Amino acid sequence: MTKKSLLKSTVFAAAGLGLLALASSASAAGVGACLITKTDTNPFFVKMKEGATAKAKELGVDLKTYAGKIDGDSESQVAAIESCIADGAKGILITASDTKGIVPTVKKARDAG
Repeated sequence: MTKKSLLKSTVFAAAGLGLLALASSASAAGVGACLITKTDTNPFFVKMKEGATAKAKELGVDLKTYAGKIDGDSESQVAAIESCIADGAKGILITASDTKGIVPTVKKARDAG
């Protein structure tokens, strides 16, 4: 992984959490969000998780993180989205393993707010 791609992943995760905080009330305290990556072993996603976790802590966002067991594990990602819905997360950041396979669950999350 290049430094440039590492920086991009951290910036995107932080930007997503920042937008979540702005979309919520004036204070992000108590806002729940989820980060769902393809795996937790790929250095790119490890750094993304680290950046998102740090930014969430700074903003007072309760961030829960999930990852597929292996690359391409869309079943774990669908289960993670379901958990986020059940927990009332106000934002879900996802690096989808199967962009078609998760569509119904993403729609369910959007409908749940």
